[in-house]
Amino acid sequence: MSRSPLRRSRFQTDAGIEIQDVYTSQDAPQCSEEEASASGDGMVLGLPGEYPYTRGVQSTMYRGRLWTMRQYAGFGSAEESNRRYKYLLAGGQTGLSVAFDLPTQMGHDPDHPLSCGEVGRVGVSIASLADMRVLLDGLPLDKITTSMTINATATTLLAFYIAVADERGTPRKALGGTVQNDILKEYMARGTYIYPPRPSLRLITDLFRFCHAELPQWNTISISGYHIREAGCDAVQEVAFTLADAIAYVEAAIAVGLHVDEFAPRLSFFFNAHNNLIEEVAKFRAARRLWARIMRERFSAKDEKSCMLRFHAQTAGSMLTAQQPLTNTVRNSVQALAAILGGCQSLHVNAYDEALALPSEQSALLALRTQQVLAHESGVADFVDPLGGSFAVEALTDAIEREARRYIARIDELGGMVAAIERQYPQREIENRAYEYQRTVEKKERIVVGVNDFVIKEPPMQGLHKLDPQLEIERVQSLQRFRAQRDRDRGSETQGTLAALRQAAQSEPSSENNLMVAILRAVKADATLGEIADILRSVFGEYDHSAHG
Repeated sequence: MSRSPLRRSRFQTDAGIEIQDVYTSQDAPQCSEEEASASGDGMVLGLPGEYPYTRGVQSTMYRGRLWTMRQYAGFGSAEESNRRYKYLLAGGQTGLSVAFDLPTQMGHDPDHPLSCGEVGRVGVSIASLADMRVLLDGLPLDKITTSMTINATATTLLAFYIAVADERGTPRKALGGTVQNDILKEYMARGTYIYPPRPSLRLITDLFRFCHAELPQWNTISISGYHIREAGCDAVQEVAFTLADAIAYVEAAIAVGLHVDEFAPRLSFFFNAHNNLIEEVAKFRAARRLWARIMRERFSAKDEKSCMLRFHAQTAGSMLTAQQPLTNTVRNSVQALAAILGGCQSLHVNAYDEALALPSEQSALLALRTQQVLAHESGVADFVDPLGGSFAVEALTDAIEREARRYIARIDELGGMVAAIERQYPQREIENRAYEYQRTVEKKERIVVGVNDFVIKEPPMQGLHKLDPQLEIERVQSLQRFRAQRDRDRGSETQGTLAALRQAAQSEPSSENNLMVAILRAVKADATLGEIADILRSVFGEYDHSAHG
């Protein structure tokens, strides 16, 4: 399948779906007779909290509980990030969302040659259990939920988190949060992969199995359309490729012996909240309905929670402009409103200055205040499904689901998402859409305020956040002192756990041979993130993107 080129007009959504002159009841939502009768009131549309969850996964939505306000933050050292978390929590944030720097994401310690110039730059630098202790200092792990945007090294970062909780005596069953842990979208959109897809799937399913037994409140994966959208895809592709990734994870877990209802209730999703308000609301509704149908029809899920698509949303970083950056507050507000009207479970609003630097304290607080105004002053949270029954919204919901199904069918024809990624199919589709979008901007068929129209001369922005270059030097020195002390005190213990990890990675996966267990033992013996990743590199190899063309 290949999408038709965008021919941008005022009467087309960003995904190229034609907008009719007027919508009527003839364009009302479509569903099966079974789904209509299951709603209990004869309505074709159904009710919130009922299969197929088009109108939301909870019957009362925000009347019962507001979405979690989870501002994404992390930079520099663990000390600096810990201060920012406490600042945001004091300002009313209700959940943590941790950003890690590129070396941490790529499985390199701060003193690795490839880490040079990147330590602490786009997130916090975490290399050891000692760092995680500092990052979480004073934070009540049994009372807050923590989301960690980490993929290739998700098992190790979660192991650090669990080890800190164990040291404090916090019961594992009380820990709530999410690891992103979605490696497939890295191959097609973001690039922070380490190992090839198939061994990476083993790390993911081992984490599923471990958390099912030990961390029942933990979301074991956040299947992320956000980064696919940031790479340039449209709303239909975001739904299709995200759910195709999710299908691959479900199939991988079933293949290693897990029952679908053992792990599916803890799957969560992460979507982009983009500019086109009505299309975005329809996108969220279509994703929810399509996932419910996939889980029931394709995987025979019995637990209703297995069919519920719960999602975090973040406003679109790719839509932030360096020109007239204060205008980004308006974009962020529209995008956040789309996520709320679409029924998100948690939300992050970007800071207006992020196209120029890491968020300043002022801009981060304003982003949080944007959520709070929408929650407490706009009135939208009083309605369970504010736009349910809108002819336009329901027609777009149907159209997005229909087009997403076509993509998923094509991916199935290619042998599933892993095979499709290896053949570069989703990558090409995303690249083509990104090119078409940029073409419409450059031709001024699409107006971006302050960029290709309504342009003004403006002075450089003041008060931007700046990283201290001394930070990287201090991080390297601190890590080297940590290793030296460890090697004197317990070097043989550390090496023993790393050897056991190697043996586990070389062995066939099983419930008795879980890599998450082996990694947690290594972490508690003070093995560093880079040392653990290098052991797995030596067994699994590294993925070479250029070899798959």
